[in-house]
Amino acid sequence: MRRFVFGALLACAALFAATPALAADVTGVAFVHGTGHQTDAYNDYWQPAMVNNVRGGLANPANYTVINCDFEQYMWDSRAAGCLATQLTSFISAKKITRLIVITHSNGGNVIRWIMSNPTYDSRYPNIISKIVRVNALAPSSAGTPLADAVINGNVFETSLGWLLGYKSDAVRQQQVSWMAYYNGNYLYGTAGRPSLPKLFRSVVGTDVETAVWDPDSYCGGYALNVGLETTQWWLDSCSDGFLNCSSQSAAGSVWFKDKSKMAGSEPLSHNQSRRACFGLDTILRNDMK
Repeated sequence: MRRFVFGALLACAALFAATPALAADVTGVAFVHGTGHQTDAYNDYWQPAMVNNVRGGLANPANYTVINCDFEQYMWDSRAAGCLATQLTSFISAKKITRLIVITHSNGGNVIRWIMSNPTYDSRYPNIISKIVRVNALAPSSAGTPLADAVINGNVFETSLGWLLGYKSDAVRQQQVSWMAYYNGNYLYGTAGRPSLPKLFRSVVGTDVETAVWDPDSYCGGYALNVGLETTQWWLDSCSDGFLNCSSQSAAGSVWFKDKSKMAGSEPLSHNQSRRACFGLDTILRNDMK
């Protein structure tokens, strides 16, 4: 009997030794910019304070990537979603990422939603989707914006908002309200009446723009940009971030939180401030790197 027990123990030990150890999960974060053709989004779009504080919440802060693509194109274009797929695939492979957190802003939310909604469109999409844990979408333009309609129609916004919208690019054309309604109804998941997205997509909603020359909070993200957004807010709903109505930001997935509920001093986030280290937003995102 003792020989039998001893033999069984030896067999179990051999089996245990032959079983490979399970690899530990590796979490990484990808910063996906909004409309524009970015070549240095780390400095020009997000800025170092935002990126570096957020990635500091990772077990390995080196596991991050800042995407640089041509998001002046339609979301499905090879220079937009194709470029994003290329850079995410390279990042996942190089860093052996098993858990990917995506932080995106504005129209970048539409590009990542395209990938998650159309897994058969590109052979790289399924692997990316399988690694995504969640998408934290900062002020996503999920239902478009009336300002895009204004730019395409060629009225005063074409000259006054060129710095914000990139003039008459395909990405701006795509973000017209009726166009986004069509895409949401036919090609994108996550909005009312459509299938759910395969991974969590949650938005941070900017509800207002506040500027005053004497108020230091008005300078976060750039005073001139915030003044411009406060001006355009007159053409939007009472709840807006100066570029997008709250209803557009909330149209896909779920709402994580509205700005004033979590920002220091109950400050609102203008569309520009929601991509910067303003009022503790970067720290909230840092604490989410798990």
